[in-house]
Amino acid sequence: MSFDFDAAVTAPFRMQPGLRRLAPGARQLTPLSPGSRHQREKLAVLSAFAHQALLARDGFDPSPALQALATHAAREHPAQFRLDDHAASSPALGVAVRYGEVEQRAAGRFGLGDEVARCLRALAPEWRLPGLLSLAFAEDFAIVDARDATIPWLAVCLPSHWAPEHKVGRHFAEVHAPVADNALLLAAGERLMALVAGPERWERFVWTVTRHPRLHAHPDRVEREPWPDAAAPDGAPGAIAAACWFRSERQTFVPLPARRQAVFTIHVELQPLAQVVVVPGRARRLADALASMSDAVLEYRKLAGARDRLVQWLRSVA
Repeated sequence: MSFDFDAAVTAPFRMQPGLRRLAPGARQLTPLSPGSRHQREKLAVLSAFAHQALLARDGFDPSPALQALATHAAREHPAQFRLDDHAASSPALGVAVRYGEVEQRAAGRFGLGDEVARCLRALAPEWRLPGLLSLAFAEDFAIVDARDATIPWLAVCLPSHWAPEHKVGRHFAEVHAPVADNALLLAAGERLMALVAGPERWERFVWTVTRHPRLHAHPDRVEREPWPDAAAPDGAPGAIAAACWFRSERQTFVPLPARRQAVFTIHVELQPLAQVVVVPGRARRLADALASMSDAVLEYRKLAGARDRLVQWLRSVA
């Protein structure tokens, strides 16, 4: 996992910014293997639900931030993403985008070049480069603008139980208003946006436990099944744990200090809970963090009906 479990899973649990400086040389992007789970889910979203994933505020120009992101990708992963002759290309996918036009240069592994080129051509020209970046890397992307503390542009295929179309163009405080126990976040909002749009690079981590088994967790496509009743045969702590996934995000910022903007990257990972806590010490850390969550946080994360049984199971395996 790119997720730093020991740094992120702590007790008492608090909803807080949790920013830390990126180490020199630390990478921010994760190239996708052709046909990987992230790539397949993103391709499905861009093919069927692009209107909910690719969003921009009217009148906003993302070109400088997109150029910075593409340059960063080519510099960080020159074998997987290239910029040459005014074209951005993914050699593994066999597809390039030049001046908003899609060029298929090869079939790509597993014939994905055909599928990717068809998907990108169905997008508006201004969204084809963001689409290619989204399919070449595990990360989703957004632009944060410290000048007015808004998020004016998003390319988010794998949201974690939130709807990108409800966040685009909104002020930081509006975006985070639904978050439980959000006082620390809201109080630091504009200062945080100014910080991440400055000259340094930052990262943060977030996590939850969920029953949803897919990376794409837009609210419109998340099953709303309740947790098993504790009195039912399948309501035992172990049975609940077997149906749980540990969902984590590593978030980083590619800064554009001259424009007081940053590209926000979101790398979602999903693993069966039982596999995550095999590592010694993790079950105890996770139990303590869950046990310390407030009622508001449990309700916000849809964990109220399962927390006690999860804590019981985690402490039994610790």
